[in-house]
Amino acid sequence: MLRPALVLGIAGVFTTLAAGPARAGEADVVSVTVAETETRIYRFDVAVRHEDSGWEHYADRWEVLTLDGRVLATRKLVHPHENEQPFTRSLGGVRISSEIVRVRLRAHDNVHGYGGAEQVIDLAAKRLTN
Repeated sequence: MLRPALVLGIAGVFTTLAAGPARAGEADVVSVTVAETETRIYRFDVAVRHEDSGWEHYADRWEVLTLDGRVLATRKLVHPHENEQPFTRSLGGVRISSEIVRVRLRAHDNVHGYGGAEQVIDLAAKRLTN
């Protein structure tokens, strides 16, 4: 049974957009939408902004992690998005145990690695925490 989507990150989108363009080529997570599709199984729709310039410099993945850094799921991005910014990609079937109530999402690019804006999601309260 599909549960209603939790729309998260609208305030984060406006805050990030108001702050200006992405920092020094780092990939930023600018918004997140989460749906619990089954008990403790989630679908994440994540918008990433990065100044992709082709195969030599592009955002190549985003991840769902515990707050202490354990990777729960990875969405690989298989090509540059020079003309689609920010862009949204999805990942479903992410099982998260009931002990984990908050997760963070971060993006990666193939030159700088990590370092851009992250989002923290409180799954129990169904909202962004940052």
